Amino acid sequence: MKRYAVLASGFGSNLQALIDAQRKKKIRGALALVVSDRKGAPALERARKAGIPAVFVDPARFPDRESFDKEIIRHLREARVDHVVLAGFMRILSADFIAAFRNRIVNVHPALLPAFRGAHAIRDAVESGAKLTGVTIHFVDEQVDHGAIIAQEAVKISAKDTLKSLERKIHAVEHKL
Repeated sequence: MKRYAVLASGFGSNLQALIDAQRKKKIRGALALVVSDRKGAPALERARKAGIPAVFVDPARFPDRESFDKEIIRHLREARVDHVVLAGFMRILSADFIAAFRNRIVNVHPALLPAFRGAHAIRDAVESGAKLTGVTIHFVDEQVDHGAIIAQEAVKISAKDTLKSLERKIHAVEHKL
């Protein structure tokens, strides 16, 4: 059985969707580890409550991105992880990290790539006046929010949508995908 890890920086709603899908046997694989770059990230507590090992790696302890990533790689290798899922992980991965898990890193992005790349995709979609956005699941490569697309689903932006209401719609699609 393949083992995977989730890297998350925040609340962990996508992590929870993966935990729930695994419990329902909708995912063939074992969630072996959750890693966060934020000490108080609710994702860490979600993992612990589900009996999944969870670790905080403090980026402030490292002089650069590469050494921070090497520490995460060490944890992933210790957990014998085959694949990595980025679920709200708000850091750009180094080339070394990508090389260590080439074609085995998947990102959940809250937009229809290539539109609205970056950390503020939902806000950017609202501010642009777009009528459509969505969710993209893609393999990670050395470029930001780039790489082969695995799945996409559109989300309509209504005139009544606020940032919060659109976030809720996007999250629902993320969890499904």
